[in-house]
Amino acid sequence: MTKQLETREVDVLVVGSGAAGMCAAAVARLAGLEVLLVEKTEWIGGTTALSGGGTWIPLNRQGRALGVEDSRERVETYLDHLVGAFAPRALRQAFLDAGPAMLEYLEANTQVRFSGRQYSPDYWPDAPGAGMGGRALDPLEFDGRQLGEHFEYLRKPWPEFLAFGGMMVNKTDIDLLLQAKRSWRGFRHALKLLARFLGDRLRGYSRGTRLVLGNALAGRLYKSLLDLRVEIWRSAPVTALLTENGRVAGARLTHAGKAWTVRARRGVLLATGGFPANLQMREELLPHPTGQWSAGNEANEGDGLRMAMTLGARLGNATNANNAFYSPVSLMRRDDGSMARFPHLMLDRYKPGVIMVDAQGQRFVNEADSYHACGEAQYRTGAVPAWLVCDARFLHRYGLGMVRPQAASLRAFLDKGYLFKGDSLAGLARALGIEPAKLEASIERYNGHARQGQDPDFGKGQNVYNRYLGDPSAPGNPCLAPIEKGPFYAVQVVPGDIGTACGLLTDVHARVLDAGGAPIEGLYAAGNDMNSIMGGQYPGPGITLGPGLTFGYLAARHMAGAAEPMLQPPRAMADMS
Repeated sequence: MTKQLETREVDVLVVGSGAAGMCAAAVARLAGLEVLLVEKTEWIGGTTALSGGGTWIPLNRQGRALGVEDSRERVETYLDHLVGAFAPRALRQAFLDAGPAMLEYLEANTQVRFSGRQYSPDYWPDAPGAGMGGRALDPLEFDGRQLGEHFEYLRKPWPEFLAFGGMMVNKTDIDLLLQAKRSWRGFRHALKLLARFLGDRLRGYSRGTRLVLGNALAGRLYKSLLDLRVEIWRSAPVTALLTENGRVAGARLTHAGKAWTVRARRGVLLATGGFPANLQMREELLPHPTGQWSAGNEANEGDGLRMAMTLGARLGNATNANNAFYSPVSLMRRDDGSMARFPHLMLDRYKPGVIMVDAQGQRFVNEADSYHACGEAQYRTGAVPAWLVCDARFLHRYGLGMVRPQAASLRAFLDKGYLFKGDSLAGLARALGIEPAKLEASIERYNGHARQGQDPDFGKGQNVYNRYLGDPSAPGNPCLAPIEKGPFYAVQVVPGDIGTACGLLTDVHARVLDAGGAPIEGLYAAGNDMNSIMGGQYPGPGITLGPGLTFGYLAARHMAGAAEPMLQPPRAMADMS
């Protein structure tokens, strides 16, 4: 049966509901434009809602309020050193120019709120210009009840990141929950979280309404769009872009059982999240071997990239250092048959008493370096797959991947082949298919150095970033401890990712460029549909969300005809917020 054809005309069409798309929609609406945001799936929030929510925007107001000293010169030095020719310097300049203004604008006119990190080292702390704090921000906790009925449309975090089947927790919560049995502060915090969560479930919510991390940022942006009366269509996949007289004039899509032609007078913004779930594009653009190893949104299949490329747009893979933002990822089949992909970002690798070895049982990386650096090292050294190895003491205290600290039972993880166990190191090695003598020798060497608090082989715990995520209560080096108390455990990791870096080449206004480097009129890209302004390098926490928000803001400003940063909405729009 042929679907009924419908037409619609707006000023701006935004395709995708992650941070970049929702930011652009809010800014365009505040500028007085009629906006339609369309989301392919039934859920709002994209990969943002699944993320840790860290947002890297140097020289922000929050950092200054915390007394952090920084300068444009230092930030430029750091980025020039790390990124160099992997991406155009003009894009980094536009990001540094507009990022702080974007933050002030959102905080003045929407529900978006951030807190600064007084101490949070950049990922390459010994590089010239590196910052020790102030550049990274976190979204403030958000009460999902403010979304009303729309709360159930906000994309849920992966179940492996929820406590008790539906309660969100951040790093501070985890630290305090682990102290609940031995400190009044920890017990009180645990009681407070549990009371709120149980109250939410009794009121009929499908999960806890206390939102943190990226889910809080997505919730705040979603609430802002609702406040501004931005029209949002869920379950509305875009199938093609429309052109008229050499410019993009809209798109074709389906929604509510109908085929639609949506015309966009000012432009179309692509913010569909890159291609992390598209296996064919992964095999074409990422190192081999690869697989469905991304911890990002499973609906992000490169739709925006493919549609733009039919109009002559180009990808940035020719100059990027990397085409994805890597992380060691462990895999486990859930009870419902779906695959859980757990990114080892911050909770285990940095802690004292775990190492990462290849198929020969050899260490190959500083385990406390950034997730991106560890993923790069897996590819660089051929350690695909690799193993995180620890002892019983480590597993109980810190957990390992999906195995949580102080886990009551390990049986399900062992039965599913996620966690491997050996009563001796030799027994564990045999379970992993590693020659026992080689694994034993690697751990013996590591243990000897760990007892001295040093790692001459890879330098684990010898820079401030490593130590920042180590265990400050550990004696000596907060990232080193011997692996010696059996039984011994391991989890297999592959070089997965938290999103793709290869996207459409754009100019400083987020306009998509054609093969000759000229803008394709009416077409914009932001978020992971836009080629990484870091060229696939990873300077610090949140270098996807920071640029995503900023270039969503810049795209909306350009479509609205703004020449300068907008710090207050037009007077006629004041009643909308």
